[in-house]
Amino acid sequence: MDGGRGNLEGNATPRETAKSSESGSILAPIKNLGWQVTFAGLGINLALGVLYSWSVISKEIPAGWKWTEAQKSWPYSIACLVFALMMVPAGRLQDKVGPRLVATFGGILVGIGLIIASMTTSYGGYVLAFGLLAGTGIGFGYASATPPAVKWFPAAKTGLIAGLVVAGFGLASVYIAPLTKMLITDIGVEKTMLSLGIAFLIIVTILAQFLVAPPKGYVPAGSIPAKGSAASVKREDFSPFEMLRHLQFYLLWFMYACGAGAGLMIIAKLAKIAESQAGVKLGFALVAMLAVGNGGGRILAGMASDKIGRKPTLVICFLMQALLMAILTAAQKDTLLASVPAMALISALIGANYGANLSLFPSITKDFYGLKNFGVNYGLVFTAWGVGGFLLSLLAGFLYDRYATFTYSCHVAAGLLVLAAIVTFMVQPPHAAGQKVKP
Repeated sequence: MDGGRGNLEGNATPRETAKSSESGSILAPIKNLGWQVTFAGLGINLALGVLYSWSVISKEIPAGWKWTEAQKSWPYSIACLVFALMMVPAGRLQDKVGPRLVATFGGILVGIGLIIASMTTSYGGYVLAFGLLAGTGIGFGYASATPPAVKWFPAAKTGLIAGLVVAGFGLASVYIAPLTKMLITDIGVEKTMLSLGIAFLIIVTILAQFLVAPPKGYVPAGSIPAKGSAASVKREDFSPFEMLRHLQFYLLWFMYACGAGAGLMIIAKLAKIAESQAGVKLGFALVAMLAVGNGGGRILAGMASDKIGRKPTLVICFLMQALLMAILTAAQKDTLLASVPAMALISALIGANYGANLSLFPSITKDFYGLKNFGVNYGLVFTAWGVGGFLLSLLAGFLYDRYATFTYSCHVAAGLLVLAAIVTFMVQPPHAAGQKVKP
C-alpha cells in the first residue's frame, strides 16, 4: 500500500498505528500528519534562509557606519559557525521535548536578533544580533524541521522527505536576496532589518506549531516489518556516545566536510570566480541559478537515494562535483565555457551537487543510527558542514591573495571530493558487522 495516499487524505491506514512498548499490543489508529509536518518544515527553512540576505545587507551598509570590508564579513561568518554548533544542543532538545517548542524558540531568537540589529549601526552590535542571536535561532529552527517529518514516513521515503524539508533553505536565496534589496532601496537598512525580524518571528513561530512527531512505537504505512529474531541482533538506535565510538561516524563526517565545504566555497566566491576566470559579470544571475540548483538538488538526490541507495548517489554527486570544479577552472575568457548560458548551467549543477549533501547525510544518519536520537546525532554530523565551509572558504581566499586565481583552490576541492568518493566505499552501517547486543 502506498503510504502517501493515506497521508494526503489524512486517514490512518491499518498499519499506521502505535504499539505499546510494554505489552506489544496495538493501540488505536493514528492520523498521519506527515505531509503537514513536511510542508511546515519546508516553510520554516524558507524563512530561516534569511541568513542568505547578508550578502545584500553587507553591500548596502552606509559608508557613514564606517565598517571595514573585514568587519562586514564577520556577522555572517559568526552566524554560520553558531548555526552549525547549535545544531547539537538543539537536536538534543528536539529529541527530548519535541520539535514544536524548539522551533518556536528558534523563531523567536531569529526575530529578536534581527530586531536588535535594526536598533544599532555598530559592527559589534551586528555580530551579537545577527551572528550570535539569529545564528542560534537558525540552528534551533533547522534542527527541528527534518526529524519529525521523516518519522512519519517509511524508510523508503526518507530521502524524498528529507530533501523536501531542507530544499526550503536552499531555495531561500532566490527570493530573500531581491526582497532585501527592494526593501533597503525603499526604507533603508535599519527598517529592513526590523521588517524582516517581525515577519520571520511571526512566520516561524506559527509554522512551528504544526511540527508534531508521531507517538512512540508509531509504524508508518509501507514499513517493512522486522523478520524473525533479526531485531535482537541489530542495534537500530544509537546514543550519541555510541555513534562517536564507531569509525563510521568519522568517515561520514569527513565526507560531509568535503562535499559541503566545496559547495560553500563556491557559494561564497561564485561572482568573483566567474568574473576573474571567465570575465562573466552577471554574478547575481549565477547566484540565483546556483540557488535553484541547490534547492532542486536536495529533492532529486533524496529521491534518487531512495531508489538506488545513499552510497551510489553520494559517489555520483562527489565525482560530478569534482568534474565541475575542473570545468570551472577551464572556463577561461573568450571560450565556449565562459559564455553566460554555460556558466549558468555550471552554477546550477554545482548548486545541485552541494544541495545533495543536505538531504543525503540526514538520511544516512537516520539509516545508520535510528530515529530515537536522530536530532542530536545529525547535529553532530552537521558540524562537518560548518567546519568544511569555514576551512575551504578560508583556503580559497588565502590562495587567491597569493596567486590571484581560484584555480588552485578548485583543484584542492576537486581532490578532496574524489577522496570523499573513495571513502564512501569504506562506509558500512554500524550494525553490518553483526555485533550482538541485548534486545
